Amino acid sequence: MPAAEPTPARPLPTIWELPDDLWEEIEPMLDCFYPPAPTGRPRADLRRVLDGIIFRLRSGCQWERLPERFGASSTVHGWFQRFSADGFLEEMWAYLVRECEELGEVHWEWQAVDGVMGKSRFGGEKTGPNPTDRAKMGTKKSIQVEQHGGPLAVVIAGANVHDTKLLEQTIDAVVLPRPDPEKLLQHLCLDKGYDNPTGHTATANGGYVPHIRRIGEEKKDGWGKKTHPARRWVVERTIAWLQRCRALLIRYDKNPTNYTGLIQLACALLWYRRRHHRLQAA
Repeated sequence: MPAAEPTPARPLPTIWELPDDLWEEIEPMLDCFYPPAPTGRPRADLRRVLDGIIFRLRSGCQWERLPERFGASSTVHGWFQRFSADGFLEEMWAYLVRECEELGEVHWEWQAVDGVMGKSRFGGEKTGPNPTDRAKMGTKKSIQVEQHGGPLAVVIAGANVHDTKLLEQTIDAVVLPRPDPEKLLQHLCLDKGYDNPTGHTATANGGYVPHIRRIGEEKKDGWGKKTHPARRWVVERTIAWLQRCRALLIRYDKNPTNYTGLIQLACALLWYRRRHHRLQAA
């Protein structure tokens, strides 16, 4: 009889709470950041706190509207502010990127950067008039991804800040050390908004081979075909994934550190999904 074909891995559903295996990995990290006190009141249930933060990330609800199963909303919000300010959410993101890198799932050869503007309901730092939305206050997210769309860096600024002014900051914000450009050639794909001296200087300083679409012309050969496959679409797809989180689609947090923390958590969950699919396929 012919051998049975392997059962394809089931797709991972939308993550609305912390998976068991991920909690087992990050619990020791939490103990390092926030060691339980030997005396006094016991520490909050941080797994339930993280579940509440993920729910708020997905739904975009107000903190005081969190379901009661997550405990006191003030406790969840207070711990979220600590996680964001102390860099725990960024460390969680970096940890999952390192895990994927050990599995060969981080592809540095081709990278891309792009920005996206969104509404900012209550203002705050790093907001500005959105030139595409009748000058209403908004925030721009500048995101860098690797070849398959895995997010590597994010910075935010006012919606009126030009993309090129954020490029160098974005490259510097990659959450783990990049391979040496002299040992591994790395290409950076950018749209025509980066075709200016600032954009070219930032890519050169970062050690990248730039692929910047020129203003007013297509990169085509003599037969009317593109000379190499477009690779910018992966960052646009990642932005679309992140925008599915309603707390990211519209910025409700006045504190830019809190808003950045939500983006970092969403990026961490994207890398968790990739690692899960890789392990399921093995």
